[in-house]
Amino acid sequence: MLEPAPAPAWAPFAGARPIAELRAGAHRIRTRWAAALGASETTVVDASLAEFRETDEARVVAPGAVVGPAVVARSDAVPADRALSFGAARRLISGNDTIAWTLADGERWGGPDDAGSAAPCDAMLLRGAYDLIGALERFLADDCAAAPASGPAPDGSIVLGDAALLRIQGAVIEPGVVFDLRGGAIVLERGAEVRHGTRIEGPCWIGPGTRVLGGFVRGSAFGPRCSVRGEISSSVFIGYANKSHDGFVGHSVVGHWVNLGAGTTTSNLKNTYGPVRLSAAGHHIDTGRTFLGSLIGDHAKTAIGTLLATGTVIGAGASVFGDAAPKWVPPFAWGSAGTERLDEAGFLRTAERVLPRRDVDVTPELRRSLAAIYRRSTVA
Repeated sequence: MLEPAPAPAWAPFAGARPIAELRAGAHRIRTRWAAALGASETTVVDASLAEFRETDEARVVAPGAVVGPAVVARSDAVPADRALSFGAARRLISGNDTIAWTLADGERWGGPDDAGSAAPCDAMLLRGAYDLIGALERFLADDCAAAPASGPAPDGSIVLGDAALLRIQGAVIEPGVVFDLRGGAIVLERGAEVRHGTRIEGPCWIGPGTRVLGGFVRGSAFGPRCSVRGEISSSVFIGYANKSHDGFVGHSVVGHWVNLGAGTTTSNLKNTYGPVRLSAAGHHIDTGRTFLGSLIGDHAKTAIGTLLATGTVIGAGASVFGDAAPKWVPPFAWGSAGTERLDEAGFLRTAERVLPRRDVDVTPELRRSLAAIYRRSTVA
């Protein structure tokens, strides 16, 4: 997977994690490419992220380490085709853009180019992190519908629509949960838990070990080991995030190890109903989207009662508290003003307390990865 060049449009995730590890619909981008190509292994091509470690991440290598036979695909392109073939071509193209290359046996990757024959491919090109909401809208319904069928709904559940669209893969469901399948399938992976007082409206994907503790959840995808409650609409939780209290999150992307304090609420629509414009590190980005909430980077945290304006971007490791949050919160900011910065030792101490709560051991290798995230994300 060839990572895009660092750019403000990829805030708040650039530097903290490979773009290939983000979710486009229910699945990570690299997983979508591997499935479409029938690949058994994926790696990420980016020299700056060589120290990245997590739980089940792809190996990260420098560009010169890629030798054929191999396929190099762009992380900022999401294949819509479920089965891709180069045929006799050297490249795959979407419109006028090359999005993947094939390397012959022994051929070393020399960088992207437009040389050689090309075969067309249906794909969505992502302009930045905010386009993950567009990818959710495009892919989630099909992702959920393609999941394996399961048995009947548990006793005590309330099912609206076609019960065959409920895909329960070893989840625990308390009586009284409402499954509204009229808009699409609902998938609950192994170890997921849904508590009484929850209404889930499809399409919706609940990842392994994720707990839905109550409230109204619709049109969203949750990675592993999240805890969520309240009203959540059209949002992507990458994994290991905590929103255990009430509050509205809509059209937002929430990174790994994020903790949203009780009552944290996002705005996803401007009073003018106009297109949302982002601010990131002094850059202004026109998204063209009418509905867009917040982009919240890995390890970020919000205090109770935090209100986030339409199109807020919160950098990795930031702690938002105090006055109203600005639309751009720098990485590792301490407080809403963004003038103070959490130091590396404080960040690592907090991570060492948080990660074991989801049964993730902070090994020396993982600790080095966290320290590298801090160094990449802060400016001297």
